[in-house]
Amino acid sequence: MATGSRSVDWNLFIRIAAEARSEDHLLSELAHLCKHVLDVAEVDIVLVEQDEFVLRASTMAPEFVRRMRVSKLHGLAGKVVTSGVRQIVKKDMGQNPAFQHYNGYDESGCPSAIIEPLVIHKGVIGAIFFRKKEPWEPRNASIQLAESLAATVSGLLATYRTAYEAGAAASHRMGAVSQVTDILSRSPYLEEILQLLVNMTAQQFHYRVCTVRLLDETNNELVLRATQASSKGYQRKRAIRLGESIAGRVIVEQQTMIVEDVQGDPEYIGHDLAVEQGLRSMICVPLLIQERAVGVLTCYTDRVRMFDPDEVDALETIAKQAAVSIEHAKLQVRNTLMQEMHHRVKNNLQQVVSLLRLQLRHKHYANLEAAINDSLRRILAIAAVHDLLSREDLDHVGIKSIAEALVTHQQQSFIAPDKTIRFKVRGDDVRLNMTQATQVALVLNELISNAVEHGFEKTSEGDVHVTVEVGDDDVGVWVSNSGDKLQPGFDPQVHSHLGLQIVANLARSLGGHFVIEDRLGWTVTEVVFARASSE
Repeated sequence: MATGSRSVDWNLFIRIAAEARSEDHLLSELAHLCKHVLDVAEVDIVLVEQDEFVLRASTMAPEFVRRMRVSKLHGLAGKVVTSGVRQIVKKDMGQNPAFQHYNGYDESGCPSAIIEPLVIHKGVIGAIFFRKKEPWEPRNASIQLAESLAATVSGLLATYRTAYEAGAAASHRMGAVSQVTDILSRSPYLEEILQLLVNMTAQQFHYRVCTVRLLDETNNELVLRATQASSKGYQRKRAIRLGESIAGRVIVEQQTMIVEDVQGDPEYIGHDLAVEQGLRSMICVPLLIQERAVGVLTCYTDRVRMFDPDEVDALETIAKQAAVSIEHAKLQVRNTLMQEMHHRVKNNLQQVVSLLRLQLRHKHYANLEAAINDSLRRILAIAAVHDLLSREDLDHVGIKSIAEALVTHQQQSFIAPDKTIRFKVRGDDVRLNMTQATQVALVLNELISNAVEHGFEKTSEGDVHVTVEVGDDDVGVWVSNSGDKLQPGFDPQVHSHLGLQIVANLARSLGGHFVIEDRLGWTVTEVVFARASSE
């Protein structure tokens, strides 16, 4: 191939790429060859890595390779990458308005340069500097040759990366699959399986982020259950409805889906977080067991690239093993819960006994029926947790679900026929472990019962609102009613009956506090407590 008046042996470039021992070795050899072909004094290659330019090859100062890092928004390289257009500096580079000096890196000996963009898959990934020691007004032939050299370096780099990923990854892929599936099959614990799955997959396949979402069949949502991403924003990503976004479609269609670049895909939810975390290409694989989807495994790269067929096959194999391990772990948990249920029932019966003894010491009941109804409400509150435990997530229960169950019991059994009370439950269905869930159920039972019994002693119609909110480290529960107003000067330390005393004691045992007061004409009770991370 001939370019301008200079004849170039392009086979030399191909041979260098074929014999390269690493990407650094490839870039270094290409820089030296480009220096010779274009007959310039020095050649530097800088590549974009995350939010920085990194010097990856230099014939002028090889000791600065990988050490010199500057913001990709600055300097002549930044101007080239941002615009995608070459820059020609004919003399006095240091006087150029776009020039940025790097401490210790002396470029004064090469004051002129052609700076070409390096482009892969229509994206600018860096720049190559062709430098001369004397002032330089390059002719068209030199400019065309510089452009051809930049295109060749870009193409060989892309080819090398693809070959490396396909070859090196393929050679290790079966070992990676074997290692991940072996570890998954040995763990009996659901949370451990999920965390191992994302950690091992990200490590073995060099992904930026891996996540697992499991299907909540009650709410028809995919809930984030594990990720190795350290960002709290990512860990708090909301649930995805079936059919929504990429993951929602994968679970419905039971087919693996690939997105070339999530930062620009209109269907993907969370573009801002993707930009913040540097997420680019994505593969979303369904977790299938016996043709039933139980969740999705999603993997992200830190640059735009393809997922080759062998890589997709490997991830689908891992996903199948993960689905089996997840189902096995759930069965193990159910079996363990059955074995331990007698212990939990015993503890809860002891709670019932303690509550009954408290009632015996309080003589405020008008008749036996009122005392029995109070006991029934408290027993039903504990029963509601066990009922939800059997239908939800085995060892964690949602507060909102508890509140809805208690409201239903209240409406069906404990509201007088002449009263019209409307209930509304709203907020976050934050999930608690068994111990906290039982305590919160008793708190909600007392607060809802108190709102009905004392808030509508005189008023015959009104509203009761139950609100749940989750913060960074705590959970808040509010029960408000629009019925009878609190008596002036109400002091819970003095005027509280048994139910409110129980709430105050349970709030303390939860590590929280209890407040009851008048707010804008409503009687509001509030319990805020620290959320336990595990049982």
